[in-house]
Amino acid sequence: MSETEHPVQGGLTDEQKRDNVITLAFGGRRDLFDAFCKAIEAVVPPDTTVVLRGSAITGRRWKDDAPFDADGPGTSDLDLTLVGSTVIHFFNVSGFFVPGVHSRPMGEDDPDIAPGLLPLQQQLIAMVKRPVNIQASREIVLQLRGDLLDQPYLTLLKT
Repeated sequence: MSETEHPVQGGLTDEQKRDNVITLAFGGRRDLFDAFCKAIEAVVPPDTTVVLRGSAITGRRWKDDAPFDADGPGTSDLDLTLVGSTVIHFFNVSGFFVPGVHSRPMGEDDPDIAPGLLPLQQQLIAMVKRPVNIQASREIVLQLRGDLLDQPYLTLLKT
């Protein structure tokens, strides 16, 4: 797991973001968080950065400001973004918002857009007992969202 620190995003430091994730999504279990990161690291190609975004970071849903797991335990999803030029190729051509740059999330709505990631997704869901969406983007998208739009994300690892 990367401990690389980023500037404050969305009013949160990396330490605050990590604490939120471990508390909200992993029930306070750092060992489960570490196992989650190791499972991802075993699958993603070299030169991939893996980040977690969304309500697991902020504690609130962006669209309605509801708290994490507002609809009951395990109802909020985890939003993983795999960042890099190689990982983009896991996704089918039909699985992109912007072809070759920013994919749609592989989740309940689009489970077949990245078949090579399905075993990882299923493993992660079993670990955390909640939905896990996986998306791929180029670095420019991460910079736009995090740096320019101030949308917080937590870097889980860099391979």
